[in-house]
Amino acid sequence: MQPEQRFSPEYACFSHSPSSNTFVQFNTAAEFRKTYILKKCIALLYSCASSLPKLKQLHAFSVRHGVPLADADMGKHLIFKVVSLSGPMLYARRLFDQIPHPNIFTWDTMIRGYAESDDPYPALDIYRRLRGGSGYPDTHTYPFLLKAVAKLAVLREGEKVHCAAMKDGFASLMFVQNALVHFYGVCGRAESALQVFDKMPARDLVAWNSVINMFASNGMPNEALTLYGKMGLENVKPDGFTLVSLLTACSELGALALGRRSHVYMIKRGLDKNLHAANALVVHYSKCGNIKEAKKVFDGMEEKSVVSWTSLVVGMAVNGFGEEALELFKEMERRRLGPSEITFVGVLYACSHCGMVNEGFAYFDRMTKVYGIVPKIEHHGCMVDLMGRAGLVQKAYDYIRSMPIEPNAVIWRTLLGACTISGNLEIAEIARDRLRKLDPRHCGDYVLLSNLYASEKRWSDVHKVRKAMVKDGIKKVPGHSLVELGNRVHEFVMGDTSHAQSEAIYAMLSEMTRLLRLQGYAPNTSNVLADIEEEEKETALSYHSEKIAVAFMLINTPVGTPIRIVKNLRVCGDCHLAIKLLSKIFERDIVVRDCSRFHHFRDGGCSCKDYW
Repeated sequence: MQPEQRFSPEYACFSHSPSSNTFVQFNTAAEFRKTYILKKCIALLYSCASSLPKLKQLHAFSVRHGVPLADADMGKHLIFKVVSLSGPMLYARRLFDQIPHPNIFTWDTMIRGYAESDDPYPALDIYRRLRGGSGYPDTHTYPFLLKAVAKLAVLREGEKVHCAAMKDGFASLMFVQNALVHFYGVCGRAESALQVFDKMPARDLVAWNSVINMFASNGMPNEALTLYGKMGLENVKPDGFTLVSLLTACSELGALALGRRSHVYMIKRGLDKNLHAANALVVHYSKCGNIKEAKKVFDGMEEKSVVSWTSLVVGMAVNGFGEEALELFKEMERRRLGPSEITFVGVLYACSHCGMVNEGFAYFDRMTKVYGIVPKIEHHGCMVDLMGRAGLVQKAYDYIRSMPIEPNAVIWRTLLGACTISGNLEIAEIARDRLRKLDPRHCGDYVLLSNLYASEKRWSDVHKVRKAMVKDGIKKVPGHSLVELGNRVHEFVMGDTSHAQSEAIYAMLSEMTRLLRLQGYAPNTSNVLADIEEEEKETALSYHSEKIAVAFMLINTPVGTPIRIVKNLRVCGDCHLAIKLLSKIFERDIVVRDCSRFHHFRDGGCSCKDYW
């Protein structure tokens, strides 16, 4: 016998409520039956509706038994379950639109659902409807809404939400403040994020992670490391997310030793088993030029995702081990792992930096025909770079003109760089004209064109370019080199005398120059693109930041210790030649990471085989 058949109509007008130990009166047996069915449906929602098809079956059951869609209780629980199951928001929206007076829980659930979906924009529409009606936000509304605007990265809308949260008195809540830090970080507003963070009376691990990740992801690695140090002073224990951000910062600075200590801490805490953390380690060691350690971490992973394979493929490619990168990609294919768009960026990069033009075109065709990946601007950029590095400037220009998508500034800048190397002034001026329209304030374009004119000894044109830079307020980015020593990253610029050890550094530079000349080295003054005397050119070359960094490490590290340098610009030909010889003279492995690739110098040779 069904439970609803146990009661006679004369007793059906009363129901006992166990929670309050009272009796609830119903006008009719039908009303009692409807309430019973409603409670039964809600109970089944949480006990049986473990998938979307089952949820829809239960929804149909409630409709058949007279529970209307407009019922606020049923609608509330149905919508919550749809969102919890990551169901289609279109379904949730149809349910929501049929509830005449949704409560704040339902409004928040809809905002949360959109915030977690692929299209978070409707969350703003739901919020506006809430404010436009009789509803009033609560403590959950703003964290969900800020998550949506962070996903959209719409700064103005987020600032409006921040103001509204302040007016409603919710801006001081920890969850709202955490969401604000994350939002401003995603939008690249470090100052605003830090302002919110500094005002927080109590900061949990989420807040620390948000702001450290913000600095690490926005090109401020020093700030990320400083904040990590403060986090330790406040006895907040890092988790996997913290360490991924920390490794990102270490990677940017080339801080291998600090990354190693993070790795040791991860092993102690068992965090190295986390897939995301392990992937971050592979990237870190690759970006610090220690591809052997990156491979060791990769081989020790119990679980490997496509991201893991891609990280090592890209790492090997940028470190100059193009053939090994392609072998790894082939192994990935043999294991039937579907490569991603980023995997092919690594593959094409490997071909580009190893001069494998035919192989590059073959892999490009394979990407589109075998894997059905539609080439993006990054893939086209790799192809232009592939041809440009091989001296096929005209072919690269023709390729750009036939591209199915509009070439961006990076594509034209890649072509301009290739023209500078090959001396093709005609196409260089075409590329520069395009760049004036697309990205007129990029200093690198002026420098590349100026260098090309200088290499042709067209000094009047060099003067015109530099005059235009002054007129437009464009400043050349100074070259600098970073090295890690004793838990600290040291920075050097050309002719730097600010360091406490300057006297010893310049004494070592003189000794380096003496030993280089004994090896037959003569300064390659063609790299000094200025109209000055030959002697001045030789002096300028001696004081390049990477040579100063080498001298500093030679006087501060034991014999045989590898030297690792991070350079923000492309290493010049003279420094490349000098460091090759220095690696042999001092019997040191010297790894230089410039703006486009790694150079592993050993015993007078370089991993790039002089092709870069």
